[in-house]
Amino acid sequence: TCRQLNKFPVPPWRNWLLGHTGMGQSTEQGLQQVDSLVARYRHGCLWWGLPWLPVLRLFHPSTLRPLLSASAFVAPKDEFSYGFLKPWLGEGLLLSRGQRWARHRRLLTPAFHGDVLRDYLGIFNQSTHVLLVRDPRSAAGGSPVGLEVLQPLSLLTLDTLQKCIFSHESHCQEQPSEYIQAILELSSLVVRRQLQPLLHPWWLYSLSPDGRRFTRACATVHAFTADVVQRRRHALARLGHQAWLDGHQGRSMDFIDLLLLAKDENGHTLSDEDIAAEADTFMFEGHDTTASGLAWLFYNLAGHPEHQERCRQEVQELLAGRDTVDIEWEDLSQLPFTTMCIKESLRLHPPVTAVSRRCTEDVPLRDGRVIPKGVICLMSIYGTHHNPELWPEPEVFNPLRFSPENSKGRSPSSFIPFSAGPRNCIGQSFAMAEMKVVVALTLSRFVLRRDTARPPPRRKPELILRAENGIWLLLEPL
Repeated sequence: TCRQLNKFPVPPWRNWLLGHTGMGQSTEQGLQQVDSLVARYRHGCLWWGLPWLPVLRLFHPSTLRPLLSASAFVAPKDEFSYGFLKPWLGEGLLLSRGQRWARHRRLLTPAFHGDVLRDYLGIFNQSTHVLLVRDPRSAAGGSPVGLEVLQPLSLLTLDTLQKCIFSHESHCQEQPSEYIQAILELSSLVVRRQLQPLLHPWWLYSLSPDGRRFTRACATVHAFTADVVQRRRHALARLGHQAWLDGHQGRSMDFIDLLLLAKDENGHTLSDEDIAAEADTFMFEGHDTTASGLAWLFYNLAGHPEHQERCRQEVQELLAGRDTVDIEWEDLSQLPFTTMCIKESLRLHPPVTAVSRRCTEDVPLRDGRVIPKGVICLMSIYGTHHNPELWPEPEVFNPLRFSPENSKGRSPSSFIPFSAGPRNCIGQSFAMAEMKVVVALTLSRFVLRRDTARPPPRRKPELILRAENGIWLLLEPL
């Protein structure tokens, strides 16, 4: 293993005992350090967490592609990086491995098919309308309103997910919801625990005040999910398959419904625990990531009024002459420039900045080097998206990078906001559709401007890419 690792360049470290420990921070400086590593090493480098903990940091298709295309059995997610989520999310798609993961992935894939997403579009519109009229100051005419956008966008995505997964109206954008507050608390507690090595062992964490809060919040989330699943299961058993389906007249099938009906090739269904874990995972993975993507998209459009205006014209032409301002399923493919702006924002500010894998066997690279079995690989989505070898002037927001002519010949592994390969994000079409609806409806009612009275946001990569003091914009009613 050491002989294979010696073929990867090693950045200067702190000292022989600590290696690079403490040198990679989840801060603005930490991301600037990634920029420096990418500029110097281009394809990847070896990082020593401690003298006995090698981590390969990869940021180029030449080193990423073999891992991204490897089966989920060869390159599973690294348990250390994701383990703190286990008490909350259980054995859902994010954390499961091996045959269990493969079976669940097959059973869940139909739940994200286009026909299902089409039914969710009304929910995307409805939740966005609630957001846009929620603050009476922003709904009224007059001067622009200053707003931190990530928090309300998180509530919007949670509102949407609760309707799509559970058919539940919590009105969480307008009033407090115990379930929604528990999810927000769990996310912040996981991040805080990651930064406190003394609380990494569960037995110590469970005794701490944060650990007790985490346990209580988990109980709240699990009780809500289990109650919905059990009530649906009992209704299905009581009514029978056809009568239960007939009872959905006028209501589209939600995520829980689809999983209750899912059967594998042997006719076996998912257990209540399986369905609850997948619902909890979808709630977690689907809210913060999309909210982060939208918040940074709004920020980028606010800083580039010419691109914002072109998106607005595209939306206005689409909605011209209609009685409704809702975005319809067929409209999603009629927003080419808006889609280019979304992709460029996801490149510049990827909601998830890195994912980790731990290889179960040696993985050969094209240049003859080998990623040894057992080594943690940190696949830097941010580093890849900011690699000047792939993206000239990577810090510039330029949506035309994603025009059809400029996209020709580009490696698919150079743009991976949803990861790629067998373990890519199963909900990426859901997320893209939701982002298109939210940005289209927002631009049809407001002009976005940067708040020049505040300093530029300092990026903060946690579970998702945030900003240290929020992402503040001015919203000016049209």
